[in-house]
Amino acid sequence: MPPGTGLSEKAVFNRVLERMREKIHRREYVMTVHAAEEMEDDDLTVLDVESGVLTGQIVERQRDRDTGELKYLLRGESLAGSKIVVAAKLSVTGKLVIITVYLD
Repeated sequence: MPPGTGLSEKAVFNRVLERMREKIHRREYVMTVHAAEEMEDDDLTVLDVESGVLTGQIVERQRDRDTGELKYLLRGESLAGSKIVVAAKLSVTGKLVIITVYLD
């Protein structure tokens, strides 16, 4: 966090997580092809991914080497209670982009 912003990493993560959850509730998200393939490989559904975001916490922030965009790893639970990780970002279009998902 840059000096003087007054926001801790935890506070930033909480604000980002609130926005992500809002996007899930409003169905303002898209799934990449890669995420859909990974969901299928792990026998997960879209509802499991939604649950992962709604029950999860941000555990890591990463910056894309090419675009500089920030993406976040969330660790949460599927509908059945399995631990899953969802990689997602807030896009410039205002949608939440689910990049990938996998069992933890």
